[in-house]
Amino acid sequence: MENYTPKEIVEALDRYIIGQGAAKKAVAIALRNRYRRSQLSEEMRDEITPKNIILKGPTGVGKTEIARRLAKLVEAPFVKVEATKFTEVGYVGRDVESMIRDLVEASIRLEKNKKLEKVQDKAKAAAEERLLDVMLPGKRRKRSNPFLFLAQDNDKGGDSDTEDEEEEQPATMEDTREKLRQRLRDGKMEDAPIEVEVEESGMAGMAFMPGGNDDMVMQLQDVMGNLFPKKKKKKKTTVKEARNIFEQEEAQKLIDMDEVISLAIQAVEQNGIVFLDEIDKIAGGALSGQGPDVSREGVQRDILPIVEGTTVMTKYGPVKTDFILFIAAGAFHVAKVADLIPELQGRFPIQVSLDSLSEQDFKQILTQPENAVIKQQIALMEVEGVTLQFEDDAIDELAHYSYLMNQTRENIGARRLHTVMERVLEELSFSADRMKGTTVQVDRAFVKSALKDEATERDLKRYIL
Repeated sequence: MENYTPKEIVEALDRYIIGQGAAKKAVAIALRNRYRRSQLSEEMRDEITPKNIILKGPTGVGKTEIARRLAKLVEAPFVKVEATKFTEVGYVGRDVESMIRDLVEASIRLEKNKKLEKVQDKAKAAAEERLLDVMLPGKRRKRSNPFLFLAQDNDKGGDSDTEDEEEEQPATMEDTREKLRQRLRDGKMEDAPIEVEVEESGMAGMAFMPGGNDDMVMQLQDVMGNLFPKKKKKKKTTVKEARNIFEQEEAQKLIDMDEVISLAIQAVEQNGIVFLDEIDKIAGGALSGQGPDVSREGVQRDILPIVEGTTVMTKYGPVKTDFILFIAAGAFHVAKVADLIPELQGRFPIQVSLDSLSEQDFKQILTQPENAVIKQQIALMEVEGVTLQFEDDAIDELAHYSYLMNQTRENIGARRLHTVMERVLEELSFSADRMKGTTVQVDRAFVKSALKDEATERDLKRYIL
């Protein structure tokens, strides 16, 4: 985190998200403030809490992507939750504390993957030894163990596997093991059949308990899994798959899960980011008292202590939420930020409005980001051996049409580009497997031809009251 200045954070976000400078600036400052806080004395550090952010703007303009890319940039624990999933205490559904439990699980996965990368070489070596132990369990005759025969240099003709010759020329197990090891490393036995023991994944059926709460089911699985020893079953597979199984099992043995959990909880408490989406759907105002959502204000009151700072009990131990950064987001078409309860508004002091996408923004989204839509389509067609070339006028037409569709229909932001692009390339995608070695030029005429039915429908709507 200390490696990134606010300017560098914004530049990193610019590689994936077009525009929205105000939102990028707000999250960059929030992230840098975390580093600044970490450099203070412990007494002062405990007094400084994160300045939570509310992002306001229509769907598809980059709210979620900004938060997700920000967390990935600094490898911070991150979870995205929808406020509409929660119900207040007393109603059936997910309680708000589950977002912190989800964040802890995400953090454990992050820390575990870091540890697994460090022990990968040792795990591969241990897996290779286990694989050789399965192939050569002991001193057996060649007939009883096919891997002995595979490991030998067979220069004696077709009768080299007879019992008499085996007695005359016994192979030492160590030599055979080393020859077999070399064949494994050379990749000559990847598809050879082998039988290995693997752990059974028990308790899977509990996920289908009628009326079962997800969190309750997961905790019950953990308890039951610890009470009973894990069963093993024999599985027939290939050497390649068996190696992968053994590598995973050996890597798990090499990491200290207590240390992983401790580091993960610390990362959650100091660097965790919770993205709370659809927060406008639990606001009051014009929607208050209508329909079945009578508990929306109750959900806000339940969220309040989590955002303020409290201690949430998880199966890994207590987790403090005082210094977790909360980024809330919503379209706020009907409700306003002012419709949230005042206490919750006070816990989100930074409010940023995101702009609707312009036609120029659409053009940039098509070409500039590292995961740009056009780059994706070109890569997909290359798999089929088809070279796709987009002319500038085609990009202009795609951007223009996407912008018009958002204006005349529902505004779904940048997601409209995917809708339009799929429609334009539908026929090409369908027949690409029969066009290997060809080059397809996508120009304005190509785009207009593919979208003529949509354009006719749009023109007719102008005359319908």
